[in-house]
Amino acid sequence: MDIEGKRVLVLGGFGLVGMAVCRELLARRPAELQIHSLRLEESEAARGELAAEAAAAGTELDVSAGDIFGLVEGATEAERVRAQIGSLDDPLISRFLLYRLLADARPDIVVDCVNTATGIAYRDVFRAAEAVAAAVDDGGPSRDQVVDLLEALYVPRLIRHVQVMYRGLTEAGARAYAKVGTSGTGGLGLNVPYTHSEERPSRVLMSKSAIGGAHSMLLFLMARTPGAPLVKEIKPAAAIAWKSIGYGPIHRRRRPIHEIETEPRPLGDTFSTDDPEAARTTDEVMHNVYVDSGENGLFALEEFATVTSDGQMEFVTPEEIAQYLVSELEGRSTGYDVVGALDGSVLGPTYRAGILRHTAIRRMRELEAEHGVRSVAFEMLGPPRVSKLLFEAHLLREAFGTLDAVAAASAEEVRDRLDGLVRSHPRLACDVAAVGVPVLLDSGEIVRGPTVLVPPDADRVELTPERLEAWARDGWADLRLASCRLWKQRIDQIRAAYSAIPETDASSRHVRNRAFWEDGGTLEPGKLVGWILTVEEGGNRVKR
Repeated sequence: MDIEGKRVLVLGGFGLVGMAVCRELLARRPAELQIHSLRLEESEAARGELAAEAAAAGTELDVSAGDIFGLVEGATEAERVRAQIGSLDDPLISRFLLYRLLADARPDIVVDCVNTATGIAYRDVFRAAEAVAAAVDDGGPSRDQVVDLLEALYVPRLIRHVQVMYRGLTEAGARAYAKVGTSGTGGLGLNVPYTHSEERPSRVLMSKSAIGGAHSMLLFLMARTPGAPLVKEIKPAAAIAWKSIGYGPIHRRRRPIHEIETEPRPLGDTFSTDDPEAARTTDEVMHNVYVDSGENGLFALEEFATVTSDGQMEFVTPEEIAQYLVSELEGRSTGYDVVGALDGSVLGPTYRAGILRHTAIRRMRELEAEHGVRSVAFEMLGPPRVSKLLFEAHLLREAFGTLDAVAAASAEEVRDRLDGLVRSHPRLACDVAAVGVPVLLDSGEIVRGPTVLVPPDADRVELTPERLEAWARDGWADLRLASCRLWKQRIDQIRAAYSAIPETDASSRHVRNRAFWEDGGTLEPGKLVGWILTVEEGGNRVKR
């Protein structure tokens, strides 16, 4: 992709890698570069530092700020919790700051330099869970303890973040998304000695690696989604350094370390982590020599020498990461794209399996005939909508036999034939209902079993027209007139598609040709529903 003249949004733009990425992008003369950071003063500082380079490139600089994992300002505590673990409906998604940011910026390219794994995993679900567990035998956990645990749940938060990112990117029309990820341990294994705790390896640090890996797999899925932007990830497996070297005030986690005055004292019989009487804290902030490693903070000389020594994390420069990332965006393979590496190493469908599929289906058809049954759905695939579609197609097959017969009938005739089939052959509908899929007739009557799959866990829920339509869509075999019209439209579309293929075309171009559909012959539910999921609902795979 040519970056010149494009709109680019850099998330985490003030960070160590983010600034290097901004500089690498400015060399390609984008029309607009928007720098987003957690704090507005950071974004403004980045704009000031890059102003001269942006002017030389003819690039407009813009800034924004806020927590891309959360909701916009004004959300209540309950709304924040539900947003991370509840259903992502359309009204809710607009409350996420990330979605709003993408909708407003409408970037062509998004470069994500935020340390997502750290931002999510360092909420420390272990400590929150331990607090709740300790309170179970002591009257139960408090409201605050429960909220802390819910807000620390890693996987729901990560999934929600990727969902919002995907929706925001596609609806904003972004063409490319590049992520700077993390291995979590700086390239070391479970023997990593830098744990931020007395545990080795630290549970929280392992969580960071786990989230980093899970994030990569979700990006892998995003890259395989039709309509998604180009997706790339560069995952450094070393310490990243450095932003600056100097002498000055020392801060740890954004708080200054103060000089103290103390002297030897007896150890005593008890010991406390915090003891204001142990020393006098002065107003003087410690000054020393440091190397600024960005998000990882300030390292002392010997700390830096240790972590970067041979056999430890060693290090990679932010400029190298930025160069590799931008090269990938421009279409030049660097060999460091994690999504591409996953794509090239996963085992996909095979030739042997394709041959055996035919054998398996033929044998199952033989067994169907031998035992006088139809093997349609047991609701093992999920969601119930797949079973509902299979059973609707199955009942069409029982009533009409062929695609051409359904096409020749009116929607009213299809409805009446299906209604008569259910009444004259009750076992057909009972077999559907036994799986948990009700059969809904145009008369308003229903054939159902003792348990249904949709809606789940309902207890005397009021039956409204809106709920009925949702249930019929998601998990009921719908034999009403509107559904019959939809099935006729589908079959008409299928017949039009294969009829448009010249009879003389014997190439490998078309999969669903006349032979596939047996030129309007036998109606096969699996073929029909496979077409619906692939063509009508866009649920097809883009990689084989």
